Amino acid sequence: MELFFLTAFTIFIILVTFPIVAVLYRPSFTNLPPGNVGLPYIGESLEFLSTGRKGHPEKFISDRMAKYSRQLFRTSILGEETAVVCGAQGNKFLFSNENKLVTAWWPNSVLKLFPSVTHSSIQTEGLKMRNMLPNFLKPEALQRYVGVMDAKAKKHFEDFWEGKNQVNVYPLAKFYTFAVACKVFLSMDDPEQVTKFAAPFNDMASGIISIPIDLPGTPFHRGIKASKIIRNQMLTMIKQRRKDLAENKASPMQDILSHMLIATDEDGLRLGDVGIADKIISLLIGGHDTASATITFVVKFLSELPEIYNNVLKEQMEILKSKASGEFLNWDDIQKMKYSWNVACEVMRLAPPLQGSFREALHDFNYAGFSIPKGWKLYWSAHTTHKNPEYFPQPEKFDPSRFEGSRAAVPYTFVPFGGGPRMCPGKEYARLEILVFIHNIVRRFKWEKIIPDEKIVVDPIPVPAKGLPVHLYPQKHQ
Repeated sequence: MELFFLTAFTIFIILVTFPIVAVLYRPSFTNLPPGNVGLPYIGESLEFLSTGRKGHPEKFISDRMAKYSRQLFRTSILGEETAVVCGAQGNKFLFSNENKLVTAWWPNSVLKLFPSVTHSSIQTEGLKMRNMLPNFLKPEALQRYVGVMDAKAKKHFEDFWEGKNQVNVYPLAKFYTFAVACKVFLSMDDPEQVTKFAAPFNDMASGIISIPIDLPGTPFHRGIKASKIIRNQMLTMIKQRRKDLAENKASPMQDILSHMLIATDEDGLRLGDVGIADKIISLLIGGHDTASATITFVVKFLSELPEIYNNVLKEQMEILKSKASGEFLNWDDIQKMKYSWNVACEVMRLAPPLQGSFREALHDFNYAGFSIPKGWKLYWSAHTTHKNPEYFPQPEKFDPSRFEGSRAAVPYTFVPFGGGPRMCPGKEYARLEILVFIHNIVRRFKWEKIIPDEKIVVDPIPVPAKGLPVHLYPQKHQ
């Protein structure tokens, strides 16, 4: 009975919140991709969402690839006619046709949390962001933050890990990546301020991935409420930073906030305060949620694979031996962490933090012999390549050597950061904070999972259902 009411309530929510699909079959297009659009209005949204929450997000994709086509199939999810593009060729097609045949698309629920962005401005806003950020997020600029990240990591482990017999990894990983993002993006260093700032951010992040019902008590309502609190705080920071820059109390390149305040677009115009606030908020959310998931799964896999753990430990101890007492990591140290990064890449192959994303067809076009009407949504999924034995033999086996030298992945098959013009601009930043975390945890601890077969939930980022509780065992060397 409980299951019946839960299903009925979910269907009701989808009916009243997702846009009605007025036309599921277009008579002018006789060669649409094969597939099933599911129930009226609801489409296949329930199964698309539920397979992730059951821990098997790839099942929705793989079942339909086997039934319809390994290149392309049709479905209806989130109230939208959608073509799911599969495989390396599909990734290449979408990534190389960005802003030509397709453009980015986000559900209306996301846009409600970011009022400065509309469907019509997504493309231009994305281009502005990518034009502004490379100077700050490119490797040469990030080098000076390695020591900053290491200092934050050391303090994090001293405050939350050392002296503990047991910890929950995921919430601590989230706080670490959020604290690093606050420091690098906003020069915010006060732990109490960061903790206070983190609470509404978690509510907003939960609202982004929730069913968009704006009623008291719902995650979406809390998300909207939190977004207003955060935006007001950001606007206060922006006002103060403008003043500090004018009085030479702040440096134009001290963090991303300063960089955005002085940066101009191709027309020589500067962003408005609300636009800057929304962009910083999106960077803070994107800059810590995905990295914290990867860090959590690194800890998970290292606990399960002692040989891999020992190899990582050996690499990190060699680096530690080369450092003077109290000396922080630097860029050269990061470049030596080749095996550790291969481990992180294998983690992201098996548990990609970005499951996939949507595009929208700008024009009618053909792909793989099928017609894609203008306005249709297209979805690419990391799972169509990451666990495909054609690209990664024995795909369920954990094997960091897949990413060594000449064995590096075939283009468009390893896509945890997306690809093409919309590849995540924070890829190098994420690499730094993940490797700094790995260095600091293995030099301090061994650990053991408390729940041997903890369920993994993907909603939409993969996370252990109970937060990955572990027993800690301090390293005997120090």
